[in-house]
Amino acid sequence: MSSVNIIELAKYLNISKSTVSRALKDSYEISEETKARVRAAAKELNYQPNPYASSLRKHSSKTIAVVVPEVLNNFFSTAISGIEDVALEKGYHVLIYLTHDNAESEVAIFNLLKSGRVDGIIMAVTSNPDQTNHIKELHDRGIPIVFFDRICDNFDTVKLVTNDLESACKATEHLIEKGCKRIAFLSVLKTFSVGNNRLEGYKQALTKHNIPIDESLIVRGSQDYDNNYQLIKQLLRSSNPPDGAFAPVEKMATTFYYACNELKLKIPNDIRIISFCNLETADLLQPPLSTVKQPAFEMGKTAATLLMNSFEKKKYKLTNEIIVLPSQIIERESSR
Repeated sequence: MSSVNIIELAKYLNISKSTVSRALKDSYEISEETKARVRAAAKELNYQPNPYASSLRKHSSKTIAVVVPEVLNNFFSTAISGIEDVALEKGYHVLIYLTHDNAESEVAIFNLLKSGRVDGIIMAVTSNPDQTNHIKELHDRGIPIVFFDRICDNFDTVKLVTNDLESACKATEHLIEKGCKRIAFLSVLKTFSVGNNRLEGYKQALTKHNIPIDESLIVRGSQDYDNNYQLIKQLLRSSNPPDGAFAPVEKMATTFYYACNELKLKIPNDIRIISFCNLETADLLQPPLSTVKQPAFEMGKTAATLLMNSFEKKKYKLTNEIIVLPSQIIERESSR
């Protein structure tokens, strides 16, 4: 059975919308006869209140936006699960927007959010963090924003990250301890802090162990899978190929596996690999993939909890601070 809204109910009864609203709220201003008539009609016509309209009157949409580059990356999908875990418990809806690492898409999303449909935003910025006017506009309007993983330093708010530099250094040292001397860095994160920190950690580990930094071993990939595939194959076919590889994102690790398979290279006999990765299937790859596992679910929960605090606690403000959650190295067959 279809339902009616309050406007249709008022029209059916030939009374004002405000009278219907007050009657349904059992207001003392409305006679018992009118209240009974409104309730009977509401039941007959299957009237359904609009919680969204009600929340607008209270200047709250009970909705938050989560803006991320992608969900194919298991880190982001796991973080979203953590966000939803908190939001749903608090009675909030979660709208998920994907930028696909495109700055124009991010701007378009923020133009949609100007309508006031969300109470706050949790986001990981695109790979072009210099374009932030669209974020500034909503931030200046008082919309609370929490950054995670891919952060933007231009705003006074909470930013959640993992210990990327330290973890990258440890991951590279892990390969060195296994005997690797020529370690490739399979990069796609070129223009923001996450990629820069992981590259710096890689370089620090090499320097610490007196291994020269060879720029030819740094694969500077992109969002183009086919291009990355060709770049990795070209490196593996070179006259002086790497004996180890560190992937700062999981998509480069899986691409590496495909390239090794085509070139008949055996992991870890011919080359070892470790990767930042939250894939639940990492243990099922052949061979199982050694990983730097980020606390994605905990990061999502923390981001959502802080955002909810800014809604519910009158004196609580999102302070300008960086919260660091440590990652964990999990050794599997790919690096043994």
